[in-house]
Amino acid sequence: MDSVLLIIFISLAIATVLNIVLKKLSVSHIIGYIITGTIISNIFHFGDSEKLHSLDLIGEFGIVFLMFTIGLELSFNKLKKMKELVFLNGFVQVAGSASLIFAMAHYVFTQTITASVIIALAFSLSSTAIVLSYLKKSKDVVTPYGEKSVAILIFQDLAVIPILLLISFLANSELSVGDVLLNTLLSATLVIVFMFTLGKKIIEWLLHFSTNAKLEELFLGSVLTIVIGASILAHEMGFTYSLGAFIAGMIIAETNFHVKVESDIASYKDILLGAFFFSIGTKIDIGYFYQEFFWVLGVLALAMLVKALFIFALIRRKSNKSDSVKTAIALCQIGEFSFAIFSLALSENIISNELGSFLILVTVLSMIVTPFMVNNIYKLASLFVVEFFESDKITPINEQQHTVICGFAIVGRIVAKELSTKGIRFVIISDNLQHVLLARERGYMAYFGHLDKRPVLESLKVDESASVILTVTNLLKKKIICQAVLDFSPHAKVIVKINSQAEKKALDGMGICAFVHAEHETARLLVKKSLAHRVGADSSSKIEQPNLSN
Repeated sequence: MDSVLLIIFISLAIATVLNIVLKKLSVSHIIGYIITGTIISNIFHFGDSEKLHSLDLIGEFGIVFLMFTIGLELSFNKLKKMKELVFLNGFVQVAGSASLIFAMAHYVFTQTITASVIIALAFSLSSTAIVLSYLKKSKDVVTPYGEKSVAILIFQDLAVIPILLLISFLANSELSVGDVLLNTLLSATLVIVFMFTLGKKIIEWLLHFSTNAKLEELFLGSVLTIVIGASILAHEMGFTYSLGAFIAGMIIAETNFHVKVESDIASYKDILLGAFFFSIGTKIDIGYFYQEFFWVLGVLALAMLVKALFIFALIRRKSNKSDSVKTAIALCQIGEFSFAIFSLALSENIISNELGSFLILVTVLSMIVTPFMVNNIYKLASLFVVEFFESDKITPINEQQHTVICGFAIVGRIVAKELSTKGIRFVIISDNLQHVLLARERGYMAYFGHLDKRPVLESLKVDESASVILTVTNLLKKKIICQAVLDFSPHAKVIVKINSQAEKKALDGMGICAFVHAEHETARLLVKKSLAHRVGADSSSKIEQPNLSN
Protein backbone atom coordinates (compact mmCIF):
# COMPACT_ATOMS: atom_id res chain seq x y z
CA MET A 1 0.00 0.00 0.00
CA ASP A 2 2.93 2.34 0.66
CA SER A 3 4.13 2.33 -2.94
CA VAL A 4 5.37 5.47 -4.67
CA LEU A 5 2.87 5.10 -7.54
CA LEU A 6 -0.05 4.83 -5.11
CA ILE A 7 1.10 7.96 -3.25
CA ILE A 8 1.42 9.86 -6.54
CA PHE A 9 -2.01 8.63 -7.72
CA ILE A 10 -3.80 9.64 -4.52
CA SER A 11 -1.94 12.95 -4.34
CA LEU A 12 -2.91 13.91 -7.90
CA ALA A 13 -6.53 12.83 -7.35
CA ILE A 14 -6.90 14.84 -4.12
CA ALA A 15 -5.12 17.90 -5.57
CA THR A 16 -7.30 17.83 -8.70
CA VAL A 17 -10.59 17.58 -6.80
CA LEU A 18 -9.54 20.20 -4.25
CA ASN A 19 -8.38 22.67 -6.87
CA ILE A 20 -11.58 22.28 -8.90
CA VAL A 21 -13.61 23.11 -5.76
CA LEU A 22 -11.28 25.94 -4.72
CA LYS A 23 -11.34 27.45 -8.23
CA LYS A 24 -15.14 27.69 -8.07
CA LEU A 25 -14.71 29.50 -4.74
CA SER A 26 -12.04 31.79 -6.29
CA VAL A 27 -9.40 30.41 -3.92
CA SER A 28 -5.78 29.99 -5.05
CA HIS A 29 -4.69 26.53 -6.19
CA ILE A 30 -1.68 26.92 -3.88
CA ILE A 31 -3.97 26.20 -0.93
CA GLY A 32 -5.05 22.99 -2.64
CA TYR A 33 -1.45 21.76 -2.93
CA ILE A 34 -0.68 22.61 0.71
CA ILE A 35 -3.82 20.85 1.99
CA THR A 36 -3.05 17.85 -0.23
CA GLY A 37 0.44 17.61 1.27
CA THR A 38 -1.01 17.66 4.80
CA ILE A 39 -3.58 14.95 3.98
CA ILE A 40 -1.05 12.68 2.27
CA SER A 41 1.48 13.18 5.07
CA ASN A 42 -1.06 11.98 7.64
CA ILE A 43 -2.33 9.08 5.50
CA PHE A 44 1.12 7.65 4.77
CA HIS A 45 2.85 8.87 7.95
CA PHE A 46 5.62 10.90 6.33
CA GLY A 47 7.76 10.83 9.42
CA ASP A 48 10.53 9.30 7.35
CA SER A 49 13.12 12.05 6.91
CA GLU A 50 14.36 10.45 3.68
CA LYS A 51 10.95 10.83 2.06
CA LEU A 52 10.65 14.41 3.21
CA HIS A 53 14.15 15.18 1.98
CA SER A 54 13.25 13.87 -1.49
CA LEU A 55 10.09 15.97 -1.54
CA ASP A 56 11.98 19.06 -0.41
CA LEU A 57 14.55 18.50 -3.15
CA ILE A 58 11.84 18.27 -5.83
CA GLY A 59 10.08 21.31 -4.36
CA GLU A 60 13.32 23.27 -4.27
CA PHE A 61 13.66 22.89 -8.01
CA GLY A 62 10.27 24.57 -8.32
CA ILE A 63 11.90 27.63 -6.76
CA VAL A 64 14.93 27.10 -9.03
CA PHE A 65 12.79 27.37 -12.17
CA LEU A 66 10.90 30.32 -10.71
CA MET A 67 14.20 32.13 -10.12
CA PHE A 68 15.26 31.19 -13.65
CA THR A 69 12.16 32.89 -15.10
CA ILE A 70 12.87 35.96 -12.93
CA GLY A 71 16.36 36.08 -14.42
CA LEU A 72 14.88 35.82 -17.93
CA GLU A 73 12.96 39.04 -17.34
CA LEU A 74 15.90 40.88 -15.78
CA SER A 75 18.50 41.75 -18.36
CA PHE A 76 21.50 43.75 -17.16
CA ASN A 77 20.12 46.93 -18.68
CA LYS A 78 16.83 46.49 -16.82
CA LEU A 79 18.60 45.64 -13.57
CA LYS A 80 20.80 48.69 -14.00
CA LYS A 81 17.70 50.87 -14.35
CA MET A 82 16.20 49.24 -11.24
CA LYS A 83 19.39 49.38 -9.16
CA GLU A 84 17.97 51.87 -6.65
CA LEU A 85 14.77 49.87 -6.21
CA VAL A 86 16.63 46.55 -5.93
CA PHE A 87 19.68 47.40 -3.86
CA LEU A 88 18.59 50.44 -1.84
CA ASN A 89 14.95 49.57 -1.14
CA GLY A 90 15.76 45.86 -0.88
CA PHE A 91 18.60 46.32 1.58
CA VAL A 92 16.70 48.82 3.73
CA GLN A 93 13.63 46.55 3.81
CA VAL A 94 15.54 43.42 4.84
CA ALA A 95 17.79 45.23 7.35
CA GLY A 96 15.01 47.37 8.84
CA SER A 97 12.41 44.59 9.12
CA ALA A 98 15.00 42.20 10.59
CA SER A 99 16.07 44.78 13.19
CA LEU A 100 12.51 45.38 14.39
CA ILE A 101 11.66 41.66 14.50
CA PHE A 102 14.95 40.89 16.29
CA ALA A 103 14.08 43.43 19.01
CA MET A 104 10.65 41.84 19.52
CA ALA A 105 11.96 38.27 19.51
CA HIS A 106 14.77 39.02 21.97
CA TYR A 107 13.18 41.55 24.32
CA VAL A 108 9.45 40.71 24.14
CA PHE A 109 9.55 36.92 23.64
CA THR A 110 12.88 36.47 25.51
CA GLN A 111 14.58 34.35 22.85
CA THR A 112 18.37 33.98 22.78
CA ILE A 113 20.37 36.33 20.60
CA THR A 114 21.19 33.55 18.12
CA ALA A 115 17.57 32.38 17.85
CA SER A 116 16.38 36.00 17.56
CA VAL A 117 18.81 36.66 14.69
CA ILE A 118 17.58 33.58 12.80
CA ILE A 119 13.91 34.48 13.37
CA ALA A 120 14.49 38.09 12.32
CA LEU A 121 16.31 37.23 9.10
CA ALA A 122 13.83 34.51 8.13
CA PHE A 123 10.75 36.65 8.86
CA SER A 124 12.19 39.60 6.91
CA LEU A 125 11.85 37.58 3.67
CA SER A 126 8.65 37.48 1.61
CA SER A 127 7.17 34.83 -0.68
CA THR A 128 8.65 35.11 -4.18
CA ALA A 129 6.78 32.00 -5.35
CA ILE A 130 3.30 33.26 -4.47
CA VAL A 131 3.64 37.02 -4.94
CA LEU A 132 5.56 36.88 -8.22
CA SER A 133 3.19 34.26 -9.63
CA TYR A 134 0.24 36.55 -8.83
CA LEU A 135 1.96 39.66 -10.21
CA LYS A 136 2.75 37.93 -13.50
CA LYS A 137 -0.68 36.34 -13.84
CA SER A 138 -2.58 39.56 -13.06
CA LYS A 139 -0.14 41.69 -15.13
CA ASP A 140 0.40 43.80 -12.00
CA VAL A 141 4.12 43.23 -12.54
CA VAL A 142 4.09 46.30 -14.82
CA THR A 143 2.32 48.56 -12.32
CA PRO A 144 4.32 50.90 -10.03
CA TYR A 145 3.66 48.81 -6.92
CA GLY A 146 4.45 45.65 -8.89
CA GLU A 147 7.85 46.94 -9.99
CA LYS A 148 8.74 47.96 -6.43
CA SER A 149 7.60 44.60 -5.05
CA VAL A 150 9.58 42.62 -7.65
CA ALA A 151 12.72 44.69 -6.96
CA ILE A 152 12.56 43.99 -3.22
CA LEU A 153 11.83 40.30 -3.84
CA ILE A 154 14.93 40.06 -6.03
CA PHE A 155 17.12 41.50 -3.29
CA GLN A 156 15.55 39.17 -0.73
CA ASP A 157 16.33 36.16 -2.90
CA LEU A 158 19.92 37.31 -3.22
CA ALA A 159 20.05 37.94 0.55
CA VAL A 160 19.25 34.27 1.23
CA ILE A 161 22.83 33.38 0.30
CA PRO A 162 24.62 35.43 3.00
CA ILE A 163 21.90 34.49 5.52
CA LEU A 164 22.57 30.76 5.02
CA LEU A 165 26.31 31.43 5.23
CA LEU A 166 25.76 33.32 8.48
CA ILE A 167 23.90 30.35 9.96
CA SER A 168 26.79 28.08 8.95
CA PHE A 169 29.15 30.47 10.72
CA LEU A 170 27.00 30.50 13.86
CA ALA A 171 27.04 26.69 13.85
CA ASN A 172 30.81 26.43 13.39
CA SER A 173 32.76 28.36 15.99
CA GLU A 174 36.08 27.27 14.42
CA LEU A 175 35.57 29.56 11.41
CA SER A 176 36.34 33.23 11.76
CA VAL A 177 34.26 35.94 10.15
CA GLY A 178 37.22 36.77 7.91
CA ASP A 179 37.49 33.17 6.68
CA VAL A 180 33.76 33.02 5.91
CA LEU A 181 33.84 36.33 4.01
CA LEU A 182 37.00 35.40 2.10
CA ASN A 183 35.68 31.97 1.08
CA THR A 184 32.35 33.50 0.06
CA LEU A 185 34.02 36.23 -1.99
CA LEU A 186 36.30 33.76 -3.78
CA SER A 187 33.46 31.34 -4.51
CA ALA A 188 31.16 34.12 -5.74
CA THR A 189 33.89 35.52 -7.99
CA LEU A 190 34.59 32.10 -9.50
CA VAL A 191 30.87 31.42 -10.16
CA ILE A 192 30.22 34.84 -11.72
CA VAL A 193 33.40 34.89 -13.84
CA PHE A 194 32.77 31.36 -15.13
CA MET A 195 29.07 31.98 -15.85
CA PHE A 196 29.63 35.23 -17.72
CA THR A 197 32.64 34.09 -19.77
CA LEU A 198 32.87 30.42 -20.65
CA GLY A 199 29.40 29.64 -19.29
CA LYS A 200 27.82 32.32 -21.48
CA LYS A 201 29.50 30.92 -24.60
CA ILE A 202 28.35 27.38 -23.72
CA ILE A 203 24.76 28.57 -23.14
CA GLU A 204 24.64 30.50 -26.43
CA TRP A 205 26.16 27.58 -28.35
CA LEU A 206 23.70 25.06 -26.86
CA LEU A 207 20.65 27.20 -27.66
CA HIS A 208 21.90 28.06 -31.15
CA PHE A 209 22.75 24.43 -31.95
CA SER A 210 19.40 23.08 -30.66
CA THR A 211 17.48 25.78 -32.57
CA ASN A 212 19.21 24.93 -35.86
CA ALA A 213 18.44 21.25 -35.31
CA LYS A 214 14.72 22.18 -35.42
CA LEU A 215 13.83 19.61 -32.76
CA GLU A 216 11.62 20.97 -29.98
CA GLU A 217 12.66 18.27 -27.53
CA LEU A 218 16.34 19.04 -28.16
CA PHE A 219 15.80 22.74 -27.45
CA LEU A 220 13.89 21.93 -24.24
CA GLY A 221 16.62 19.49 -23.23
CA SER A 222 19.22 22.20 -23.73
CA VAL A 223 17.27 24.61 -21.53
CA LEU A 224 16.90 22.02 -18.76
CA THR A 225 20.62 21.23 -19.03
CA ILE A 226 21.48 24.91 -18.63
CA VAL A 227 19.17 25.44 -15.63
CA ILE A 228 20.17 22.31 -13.75
CA GLY A 229 23.88 22.64 -14.62
CA ALA A 230 24.03 26.27 -13.43
CA SER A 231 22.13 25.34 -10.27
CA ILE A 232 24.48 22.46 -9.43
CA LEU A 233 27.54 24.65 -10.07
CA ALA A 234 26.27 27.33 -7.66
CA HIS A 235 25.37 24.71 -5.05
CA GLU A 236 28.78 23.05 -5.25
CA MET A 237 30.41 26.44 -4.65
CA GLY A 238 28.43 26.84 -1.43
CA PHE A 239 25.49 28.88 -2.70
CA THR A 240 21.82 28.07 -3.26
CA TYR A 241 20.60 26.21 -6.34
CA SER A 242 18.41 29.18 -7.23
CA LEU A 243 21.35 31.61 -7.53
CA GLY A 244 22.85 29.63 -10.43
CA ALA A 245 19.47 29.43 -12.15
CA PHE A 246 18.95 33.16 -11.67
CA ILE A 247 22.31 34.00 -13.28
CA ALA A 248 21.61 31.60 -16.17
CA GLY A 249 18.27 33.34 -16.74
CA MET A 250 19.97 36.75 -16.80
CA ILE A 251 22.47 35.51 -19.41
CA ILE A 252 19.69 34.13 -21.66
CA ALA A 253 17.74 37.40 -21.21
CA GLU A 254 20.48 39.09 -23.26
CA THR A 255 19.90 36.69 -26.19
CA ASN A 256 17.09 36.35 -28.73
CA PHE A 257 15.94 33.07 -27.18
CA HIS A 258 14.47 34.40 -23.92
CA VAL A 259 10.80 34.51 -25.05
CA LYS A 260 10.83 30.94 -26.41
CA VAL A 261 12.71 29.64 -23.36
CA GLU A 262 10.21 31.16 -20.94
CA SER A 263 7.20 29.76 -22.81
CA ASP A 264 8.75 26.28 -23.09
CA ILE A 265 9.48 25.85 -19.37
CA ALA A 266 6.30 27.49 -18.04
CA SER A 267 4.36 24.24 -17.51
CA TYR A 268 7.35 22.44 -15.92
CA LYS A 269 7.91 25.35 -13.55
CA ASP A 270 4.25 25.24 -12.45
CA ILE A 271 4.37 21.48 -11.82
CA LEU A 272 7.52 21.80 -9.72
CA LEU A 273 6.08 24.75 -7.80
CA GLY A 274 3.07 22.55 -7.05
CA ALA A 275 5.48 19.96 -5.64
CA PHE A 276 7.07 22.69 -3.52
CA PHE A 277 3.76 23.69 -1.94
CA PHE A 278 2.87 20.02 -1.52
CA SER A 279 6.10 19.55 0.47
CA ILE A 280 5.12 22.53 2.64
CA GLY A 281 1.86 20.80 3.48
CA THR A 282 3.72 17.69 4.68
CA LYS A 283 5.40 19.78 7.40
CA ILE A 284 2.11 20.61 9.13
CA ASP A 285 1.55 18.72 12.40
CA ILE A 286 -2.22 18.94 12.82
CA GLY A 287 -2.18 18.16 16.54
CA TYR A 288 0.53 20.68 17.41
CA PHE A 289 -1.04 23.24 15.08
CA TYR A 290 -4.39 22.87 16.89
CA GLN A 291 -2.76 23.26 20.32
CA GLU A 292 -0.72 26.33 19.38
CA PHE A 293 -3.13 27.87 16.86
CA PHE A 294 -3.73 31.17 18.66
CA TRP A 295 -0.04 31.64 19.47
CA VAL A 296 0.86 30.88 15.85
CA LEU A 297 -1.82 33.27 14.60
CA GLY A 298 -0.76 35.99 17.05
CA VAL A 299 2.95 35.78 16.16
CA LEU A 300 2.15 35.79 12.43
CA ALA A 301 -0.17 38.80 12.75
CA LEU A 302 2.46 40.72 14.75
CA ALA A 303 5.28 39.91 12.29
CA MET A 304 3.14 40.86 9.27
CA LEU A 305 2.02 44.10 10.91
CA VAL A 306 5.61 45.13 11.69
CA LYS A 307 6.76 44.33 8.14
CA ALA A 308 3.78 46.06 6.55
CA LEU A 309 4.28 49.28 8.53
CA PHE A 310 8.00 49.36 7.77
CA ILE A 311 7.54 48.64 4.04
CA PHE A 312 4.79 51.27 3.83
CA ALA A 313 7.07 53.88 5.42
CA LEU A 314 9.94 52.86 3.11
CA ILE A 315 7.94 53.08 -0.13
CA ARG A 316 6.00 56.19 0.95
CA ARG A 317 9.21 58.26 0.79
CA LYS A 318 9.05 58.47 -3.01
CA SER A 319 5.64 57.03 -3.92
CA ASN A 320 1.98 57.79 -3.41
CA LYS A 321 -0.08 56.30 -0.61
CA SER A 322 -1.85 53.83 -2.89
CA ASP A 323 1.35 52.18 -4.21
CA SER A 324 2.84 52.15 -0.70
CA VAL A 325 -0.18 50.37 0.78
CA LYS A 326 -0.31 47.75 -1.99
CA THR A 327 3.44 47.07 -1.78
CA ALA A 328 3.14 46.63 2.00
CA ILE A 329 0.25 44.18 1.60
CA ALA A 330 2.08 42.25 -1.13
CA LEU A 331 5.31 41.79 0.89
CA CYS A 332 4.22 41.59 4.53
CA GLN A 333 4.03 37.78 4.63
CA ILE A 334 6.82 35.29 5.44
CA GLY A 335 8.40 33.57 2.44
CA GLU A 336 9.30 30.06 1.36
CA PHE A 337 13.04 30.56 1.83
CA SER A 338 12.33 30.72 5.57
CA PHE A 339 11.86 26.94 5.44
CA ALA A 340 15.45 26.56 4.20
CA ILE A 341 16.71 28.82 6.99
CA PHE A 342 14.80 27.00 9.75
CA SER A 343 15.74 23.58 8.35
CA LEU A 344 19.44 24.48 8.36
CA ALA A 345 19.19 25.98 11.86
CA LEU A 346 17.52 22.79 13.12
CA SER A 347 20.06 20.49 11.48
CA GLU A 348 22.91 22.52 13.03
CA ASN A 349 21.16 22.42 16.46
CA ILE A 350 21.15 26.22 16.71
CA ILE A 351 17.45 26.32 17.66
CA SER A 352 15.39 23.75 19.54
CA ASN A 353 13.05 21.31 17.79
CA GLU A 354 10.02 22.83 19.51
CA LEU A 355 10.92 26.36 18.42
CA GLY A 356 11.69 25.13 14.90
CA SER A 357 8.32 23.39 14.62
CA PHE A 358 6.54 26.51 15.87
CA LEU A 359 8.34 28.77 13.38
CA ILE A 360 7.59 26.40 10.50
CA LEU A 361 3.89 26.47 11.42
CA VAL A 362 3.93 30.28 11.46
CA THR A 363 5.49 30.26 8.00
CA VAL A 364 3.01 27.67 6.69
CA LEU A 365 0.06 29.72 7.96
CA SER A 366 1.56 32.75 6.27
CA MET A 367 1.75 30.84 2.98
CA ILE A 368 -1.91 29.86 3.35
CA VAL A 369 -3.05 33.43 4.06
CA THR A 370 -0.94 35.10 1.36
CA PRO A 371 -2.95 34.01 -1.75
CA PHE A 372 -6.12 35.49 -0.22
CA MET A 373 -4.29 38.76 0.42
CA VAL A 374 -2.63 39.18 -2.98
CA ASN A 375 -5.74 38.10 -4.91
CA ASN A 376 -7.75 40.79 -3.11
CA ILE A 377 -4.99 43.38 -2.86
CA TYR A 378 -7.06 46.19 -4.40
CA LYS A 379 -9.99 45.56 -2.07
CA LEU A 380 -7.67 45.53 0.95
CA ALA A 381 -5.88 48.66 -0.26
CA SER A 382 -9.22 50.46 -0.69
CA LEU A 383 -9.76 50.15 3.09
CA PHE A 384 -6.85 52.56 3.58
CA VAL A 385 -6.90 54.76 0.48
CA VAL A 386 -9.53 55.67 -2.12
CA GLU A 387 -8.09 55.55 -5.63
CA PHE A 388 -9.17 57.40 -8.75
CA PHE A 389 -9.94 54.07 -10.39
CA GLU A 390 -12.14 52.69 -7.63
CA SER A 391 -14.65 50.62 -9.56
CA ASP A 392 -17.83 52.39 -10.78
CA LYS A 393 -17.29 55.44 -8.51
CA ILE A 394 -16.53 58.11 -11.09
CA THR A 395 -16.78 61.84 -10.61
CA PRO A 396 -19.00 63.26 -13.41
CA ILE A 397 -16.85 64.57 -16.25
CA ASN A 398 -17.31 67.98 -17.83
CA GLU A 399 -17.48 66.99 -21.51
CA GLN A 400 -19.91 67.18 -24.45
CA GLN A 401 -19.73 65.70 -27.96
CA HIS A 402 -16.89 63.47 -26.81
CA THR A 403 -16.17 59.86 -27.74
CA VAL A 404 -16.43 57.08 -25.16
CA ILE A 405 -14.00 54.20 -25.75
CA CYS A 406 -14.96 50.99 -23.97
CA GLY A 407 -11.90 48.75 -23.53
CA PHE A 408 -8.21 49.54 -23.83
CA ALA A 409 -6.63 46.41 -25.28
CA ILE A 410 -4.76 46.61 -28.62
CA VAL A 411 -7.68 47.97 -30.65
CA GLY A 412 -8.69 50.42 -27.91
CA ARG A 413 -5.14 51.79 -27.76
CA ILE A 414 -5.02 52.30 -31.52
CA VAL A 415 -8.42 54.06 -31.47
CA ALA A 416 -7.27 56.33 -28.62
CA LYS A 417 -4.04 57.18 -30.45
CA GLU A 418 -5.89 58.04 -33.68
CA LEU A 419 -8.46 60.22 -31.89
CA SER A 420 -5.68 61.94 -29.95
CA THR A 421 -3.79 62.65 -33.21
CA LYS A 422 -6.93 64.19 -34.74
CA GLY A 423 -7.55 66.30 -31.63
CA ILE A 424 -10.89 64.64 -30.81
CA ARG A 425 -11.86 64.57 -27.11
CA PHE A 426 -12.45 61.12 -25.66
CA VAL A 427 -12.70 59.20 -22.41
CA ILE A 428 -11.72 55.57 -21.76
CA ILE A 429 -13.64 53.13 -19.56
CA SER A 430 -12.31 49.62 -18.80
CA ASP A 431 -12.86 46.89 -16.24
CA ASN A 432 -9.17 45.92 -16.54
CA LEU A 433 -7.21 47.87 -13.94
CA GLN A 434 -3.86 47.44 -15.70
CA HIS A 435 -5.33 48.92 -18.88
CA VAL A 436 -6.63 51.90 -16.91
CA LEU A 437 -3.21 52.49 -15.36
CA LEU A 438 -1.55 52.23 -18.78
CA ALA A 439 -4.00 54.72 -20.29
CA ARG A 440 -3.39 57.14 -17.41
CA GLU A 441 0.36 56.82 -17.91
CA ARG A 442 -0.13 57.86 -21.54
CA GLY A 443 -1.98 60.97 -20.41
CA TYR A 444 -5.51 59.83 -21.35
CA MET A 445 -8.65 60.35 -19.28
CA ALA A 446 -9.37 56.77 -18.16
CA TYR A 447 -11.55 55.20 -15.48
CA PHE A 448 -11.95 51.78 -13.93
CA GLY A 449 -15.56 50.63 -14.12
CA HIS A 450 -18.29 48.92 -16.09
CA LEU A 451 -20.16 50.74 -18.85
CA ASP A 452 -23.32 48.70 -18.20
CA LYS A 453 -23.79 50.44 -14.81
CA ARG A 454 -26.12 53.45 -14.84
CA PRO A 455 -23.96 55.59 -12.47
CA VAL A 456 -21.03 55.11 -14.89
CA LEU A 457 -23.17 56.03 -17.90
CA GLU A 458 -24.29 59.16 -16.10
CA SER A 459 -20.80 60.13 -14.93
CA LEU A 460 -19.33 59.73 -18.43
CA LYS A 461 -22.30 61.67 -19.92
CA VAL A 462 -22.95 59.02 -22.55
CA ASP A 463 -26.23 60.77 -23.49
CA GLU A 464 -24.23 63.87 -24.50
CA SER A 465 -21.45 61.99 -26.30
CA ALA A 466 -20.81 62.02 -30.04
CA SER A 467 -20.27 58.25 -30.17
CA VAL A 468 -19.54 55.15 -28.10
CA ILE A 469 -16.88 52.76 -29.48
CA LEU A 470 -16.89 49.19 -28.13
CA THR A 471 -13.54 47.40 -28.54
CA VAL A 472 -14.23 44.53 -26.10
CA THR A 473 -14.01 40.99 -27.50
CA ASN A 474 -16.50 39.01 -25.40
CA LEU A 475 -19.89 38.71 -27.14
CA LEU A 476 -21.90 38.55 -23.91
CA LYS A 477 -20.19 41.73 -22.65
CA LYS A 478 -20.99 43.44 -25.96
CA LYS A 479 -24.67 42.55 -25.61
CA ILE A 480 -24.90 43.70 -22.00
CA ILE A 481 -23.06 46.99 -22.63
CA CYS A 482 -24.97 47.82 -25.83
CA GLN A 483 -28.30 47.14 -24.15
CA ALA A 484 -27.38 49.29 -21.13
CA VAL A 485 -26.09 52.18 -23.28
CA LEU A 486 -29.13 52.20 -25.60
CA ASP A 487 -31.57 51.87 -22.72
CA PHE A 488 -29.91 54.88 -21.08
CA SER A 489 -29.65 56.89 -24.31
CA PRO A 490 -31.69 55.45 -27.24
CA HIS A 491 -30.11 57.87 -29.72
CA ALA A 492 -26.52 57.04 -28.75
CA LYS A 493 -24.30 56.28 -31.74
CA VAL A 494 -22.82 52.91 -30.75
CA ILE A 495 -20.06 51.49 -32.95
CA VAL A 496 -19.05 47.88 -32.24
CA LYS A 497 -16.01 45.88 -33.32
CA ILE A 498 -17.05 42.36 -34.34
CA ASN A 499 -15.00 39.30 -35.25
CA SER A 500 -17.54 37.26 -37.24
CA GLN A 501 -20.85 37.43 -39.03
CA ALA A 502 -22.31 35.31 -36.23
CA GLU A 503 -21.55 38.12 -33.79
CA LYS A 504 -23.21 40.66 -36.09
CA LYS A 505 -26.28 38.46 -36.33
CA ALA A 506 -26.43 38.12 -32.54
CA LEU A 507 -26.25 41.91 -32.10
CA ASP A 508 -28.62 42.85 -34.96
CA GLY A 509 -31.85 44.57 -33.98
CA MET A 510 -30.46 46.30 -30.89
CA GLY A 511 -30.17 49.73 -32.53
CA ILE A 512 -26.39 49.69 -32.97
CA CYS A 513 -25.22 52.48 -35.28
CA ALA A 514 -22.43 50.60 -37.08
CA PHE A 515 -20.44 47.39 -37.07
CA VAL A 516 -16.76 47.11 -37.95
CA HIS A 517 -15.70 43.60 -38.93
CA ALA A 518 -12.06 43.28 -37.85
CA GLU A 519 -11.08 40.61 -40.39
CA HIS A 520 -13.01 42.20 -43.29
CA GLU A 521 -11.44 45.60 -42.68
CA THR A 522 -7.99 44.03 -42.48
CA ALA A 523 -8.57 42.13 -45.74
CA ARG A 524 -9.93 45.28 -47.46
CA LEU A 525 -6.86 47.25 -46.39
CA LEU A 526 -4.53 44.49 -47.59
CA VAL A 527 -6.20 44.45 -51.01
CA LYS A 528 -6.10 48.26 -51.20
CA LYS A 529 -2.36 48.30 -50.47
CA SER A 530 -1.79 45.49 -52.94
CA LEU A 531 -3.68 47.34 -55.69
CA ALA A 532 -1.81 50.55 -54.95
CA HIS A 533 1.50 48.79 -55.54
CA ARG A 534 0.11 47.10 -58.64
CA VAL A 535 -1.04 50.39 -60.12
CA GLY A 536 2.42 51.80 -59.47
CA ALA A 537 4.03 48.81 -61.15
CA ASP A 538 1.67 49.05 -64.17
CA SER A 539 2.34 52.76 -64.52
CA SER A 540 6.08 52.15 -64.43
CA SER A 541 5.84 49.47 -67.08
CA LYS A 542 3.75 51.75 -69.37
CA ILE A 543 6.26 54.52 -69.02
CA GLU A 544 9.18 52.25 -69.74
CA GLN A 545 7.50 50.38 -72.64
CA PRO A 546 8.40 52.83 -75.40
CA ASN A 547 12.02 52.78 -74.32
CA LEU A 548 12.03 49.01 -74.58
CA SER A 549 10.55 49.03 -78.07
CA ASN A 550 13.13 51.49 -79.18
